[in-house]
Amino acid sequence: MTLHRFTRRPALKGFGLIAASAALLALSACGGGEEKAASGAPESITFSILSAEGQASAGPLWEPLLADMEEAIGIPVEPFFGSNYTVLVEAMRGNQTQVAWFSAKPAVEAIDRADAEVIARTVNREGQDSYQSTLIVKTGSGITLDQVLACGRRFDFGIGDAQSTSGTLAPLAFLFNPRGINPTACFKTVRAANHQANAFAVATGLVDVATSNTVNTVFLRRQNPAVAEQITEIWQSPPIPESGILVRGDLDPATKEKIRSFFLTYGQGEGVEAERQRQVLAGLEYSQFRAADDSYLNPIREMVADQQLTEARARGDNAAIAEAQAELERLRALREVQP
Repeated sequence: MTLHRFTRRPALKGFGLIAASAALLALSACGGGEEKAASGAPESITFSILSAEGQASAGPLWEPLLADMEEAIGIPVEPFFGSNYTVLVEAMRGNQTQVAWFSAKPAVEAIDRADAEVIARTVNREGQDSYQSTLIVKTGSGITLDQVLACGRRFDFGIGDAQSTSGTLAPLAFLFNPRGINPTACFKTVRAANHQANAFAVATGLVDVATSNTVNTVFLRRQNPAVAEQITEIWQSPPIPESGILVRGDLDPATKEKIRSFFLTYGQGEGVEAERQRQVLAGLEYSQFRAADDSYLNPIREMVADQQLTEARARGDNAAIAEAQAELERLRALREVQP
């Protein structure tokens, strides 16, 4: 696929932004998070991409789409890649980024802390808008899920970023919390890393078992098949909402609508251009962007409430227990009335 539309901006300066993540946090700490976007269309848009796979591998996959977005909205679009959830949420809160592709848990954080809004959710190549958290071990190790859940500080464990939906939240909510298991007490060691790092750690024997997800499995099979062959899944979670496209709530309404329209129509219809766009989406393992609002993330809020309830019970904090229980019941009631 050609990337010529990006070459007119020297050296893709946005790709160097992640090296300045500490500076972004400093800006937010100095009050940048309280600033609002100026009225009217912005001079440029910075698009934040949460990529566990890293800039080197994810960059070429996103460049064509961002070039198309720039052409469609008539405003320069710069990319901002990073694997640190907190930095990217802070970047949006401080208005260093205005649009973002986030997985579900950081999307909730961005809504709550950065006044962000969901405008679309992603749909994979099979037409599904959800994915699954997984537990992985080295192929041929003989490690089973029953052995993992038996604890006894027998295994070295790789967990995800504290804000990771599939790397931390889902395994806790669906696997460990219901069994009263605290990973820190269960395993010999616990180390936190992104999905790609955890996969390599399992494949090379640095850890015995780790969290991952079905999206990472797809990327590994395509980009590192030798590593993928060294990994076996021993557990999958229930479906988790797929990633979403978010914008700052105070973004110029006309620009916001152009961005929304771009994503919801991208790769749709017939003709040579639509087919080219579908090829761009296929590189990202997507088939389309589907209209959505903040409510699609309610399953994540339910998992968060479950985790907060577990932590409150461990502390014996009755007030926090009551608050978390009430929120959990509210979210479960919403789920029951949704189609």
